[in-house]
Amino acid sequence: QVHLVESGGELVQPGGSLRLSCAASGITFSIYTMGWYRQAPGEERRFVATITSSSGTNYADSVKGRFTISRDNAKNTVFLQMNSLKPEDTAVYYCYAGWVSDYWGQGTQVTVSS
Repeated sequence: QVHLVESGGELVQPGGSLRLSCAASGITFSIYTMGWYRQAPGEERRFVATITSSSGTNYADSVKGRFTISRDNAKNTVFLQMNSLKPEDTAVYYCYAGWVSDYWGQGTQVTVSS
């Protein structure tokens, strides 16, 4: 059974930083493309960043230069370092694992507000 468990979301002030983590189990983590998506209230889920099995990365234009995705295959964990956070980054952030099948986590809430 596949589990993706996100953590690290919280309330942060504009300009602040957060690091999200996603611990995976039930998959051969190293072969999966891992990623983060987000969904703001009233909006559809949107792409944030992905990292391939060979650590190639891709980012949404809205987060380039501010967010960094990384992975630790030894710990079956993917991270999202978020800097210079803006109110428009407020959303539920979902972890994604993709290969032959796609899997999603339950999400972690990130709120950027003063």
